[in-house]
Amino acid sequence: MTEPFQTHERAERSPRVEIRRLVYPDLPQVVAIERRVFPTPWSLAMFVLELSKHSGICLAAEERSQTGGGAERRGPWPGRALARSEASGQRLLGYLICSRYDTVWHVMNIAIDADQQRRGLASALLAELYARVDDEEARFTLEVRRSNHVAIHLYEREGFRAAGVRRRYYQDNGEDALVMWRTPSTLARQSATDAPGDWIEALDDVPNPGPV
Repeated sequence: MTEPFQTHERAERSPRVEIRRLVYPDLPQVVAIERRVFPTPWSLAMFVLELSKHSGICLAAEERSQTGGGAERRGPWPGRALARSEASGQRLLGYLICSRYDTVWHVMNIAIDADQQRRGLASALLAELYARVDDEEARFTLEVRRSNHVAIHLYEREGFRAAGVRRRYYQDNGEDALVMWRTPSTLARQSATDAPGDWIEALDDVPNPGPV
């Protein structure tokens, strides 16, 4: 597990973020975040199914305030009381769901709460995933909306490379998904060039790459 790292909040709160295993009691907060950030959110049953898979890796990014406290705190949205764990000084900020299929790790879902984005939490979750897999030959894949340029840029920085398209993958608007892979070959090409956009084609260890 990675070490908790300091966030850039005010000193008197001194919150810390810990990346840990996602567990069933986290699911109420997970579902709430999922509904806030995705137009077609996963159901509770889908999260339960992924947590039940012993071969997968499910992670949580949790903020723990050193002050804690017994009084109920209010969330950043009007009228929203935070869950009990949040009121006691703990709040779930994001999560990652990854399933294993034979030799491939499929990042099924990664989400950061709306008011916590652009803090490096997605990168921290991915870093913990790589550490737990602990295999230099591991291959990771995921899908991302073509229009989600922020996410695509993040994944490129992480060594992912677009290697195909799933047509009309997203149900809300029929948008295509880019299929991205992070493999030993994509990582080698990333380290050999100055910018992800300048990568030489390096998809030798990607199954069935296609046009993007």
